[in-house]
Amino acid sequence: MIKWRGITVTFHPFFVIIMLTSVLTGHFLELLALFAIVFVHELGHVAAARWFGITVLSVQMLPFGGVAVMEDTGYVTAGREMAIALAGPFQNLVLIGASWLLHAAGFWDGPFLAYFIQSNMIIALFNLLPILPLDGGKICQSICSILLPYHSTLVWSLRISLVFSTLLLAYAVVPVLLNFGGLQFNLLLVGSFLLYSNLMDYRNIPYRFLRFLMNRDKSFMRHLVGGSLAQPIVAEKSKPLDHILRLFKREKYHFIYVMNHQGNVVAVVPEQRVISSYLRGNPGA
Repeated sequence: MIKWRGITVTFHPFFVIIMLTSVLTGHFLELLALFAIVFVHELGHVAAARWFGITVLSVQMLPFGGVAVMEDTGYVTAGREMAIALAGPFQNLVLIGASWLLHAAGFWDGPFLAYFIQSNMIIALFNLLPILPLDGGKICQSICSILLPYHSTLVWSLRISLVFSTLLLAYAVVPVLLNFGGLQFNLLLVGSFLLYSNLMDYRNIPYRFLRFLMNRDKSFMRHLVGGSLAQPIVAEKSKPLDHILRLFKREKYHFIYVMNHQGNVVAVVPEQRVISSYLRGNPGA
């Protein structure tokens, strides 16, 4: 664990295993370059988050890159989340551009230049896969949050992650099973980690959704200050509260129009009252 400018930098065991493997095979320079590339990639996320006024609590170095853990403020819009996610791969493009400039100026040449450029491309493209917690997974989840209610966003973004995690594992193992290639051990480790973490996250969807509901007060203040329009939800009086709550969208404020069996509106309820009633354990509308 390292402290850097108030941010805790930790190393996942898988990251350490892959780094040690590189050392044992005599690729120490490549090891340092890979660590530097991954770290600069994460600095892109940190810089973008701080630009939007979001506190970065820690950075965990993972085999495929890293994860910047940020404070949950309730003010992070889908657009800002996508910008923060893209800031990492953008840093890899900057490093590729800088290395090409050094090559053109005659300061850098040889096989290590090719390795440096290739490593940046692999890390950037790999992180854009639609798998959480990769950058592509976060972008996919942000897009889902614009189009779908938040509960559906959690479900579908994790389902997409599980599908692509499985495909990644298959890509690592299938060549061996069909006898047309060797086992890609690093991809097997990374794919296993991603599949396991997404399975655990899928099981924890109810808890993540509950945290979303508990943070809606912060969202309300943002809508109040911004003067944004509320989005109506029409529900029958007998409809369970959890069904209504699952219609809430992340970047919208809701009024619930309660209707009787005759189709008449009998009450207009702000979302805070519905959330409060649900958290008190009242399942009915």
